[in-house]
Amino acid sequence: MDGGLFFHPMDFLIIIAMGIAIWAQFRVKKTFVRWSAVATKHGRTGYAAARALLDRHGLDDVRIEPIAGTLTDHYDPRQRVVRLSEHVYSSSSIAAVSVACHEVGHALQHHQSYPMLVLRHRFFPVVSLTSGVAPILLIAGFLLQASGLLLIGILFFSCAVLFQLITLPVEFDASARARRLMVAEGFIVNAEEAGVSKVLNAAALTYVAGTLIALLELIKYIMIFTNRD
Repeated sequence: MDGGLFFHPMDFLIIIAMGIAIWAQFRVKKTFVRWSAVATKHGRTGYAAARALLDRHGLDDVRIEPIAGTLTDHYDPRQRVVRLSEHVYSSSSIAAVSVACHEVGHALQHHQSYPMLVLRHRFFPVVSLTSGVAPILLIAGFLLQASGLLLIGILFFSCAVLFQLITLPVEFDASARARRLMVAEGFIVNAEEAGVSKVLNAAALTYVAGTLIALLELIKYIMIFTNRD
């Protein structure tokens, strides 16, 4: 096959994308720390803000639980639980309230059957299987010069890339909901909106960078496959 397992011209672009991803991770942590030190004027904690939004939208059956770690916040659709990292749960900072409302945004998406979230949930069983098998098939296809294995590996890997692409609008929509609701409910004042945007935009950038890396890797494998001897 033309090219090889360990080097391809596309690797340069992938390295650049990885650099962006590392920078994005650094930025989100720095931004979170920066705005974790700035309290909202109204002093509502992440838990209180999340609880108020859930109750206001008829989701009083959705629980909120603290979870260990930093930036481990997430919404669990199976158990209908918003899990907030300990700092977000108890802090009244701009960063904490922003993250808490973002996770409530996912709960609202679930409640309202937001199409992209529904698609993501339905696609998850497929990607959970294919993402684990794809690297094995790709390596085997390269080492054994087996076009069939390589093609299947590419198809399986493309499922993981598609899943990440589906995730992007889900995350963007949750952040957009968070911004609107925080303003509408009076959780923040106008002067605090800039901080909210910086926190949510920094988090979104990590998803974009991760998707870019996966997409470039997929293109690389396709190029190697289509240009094989």
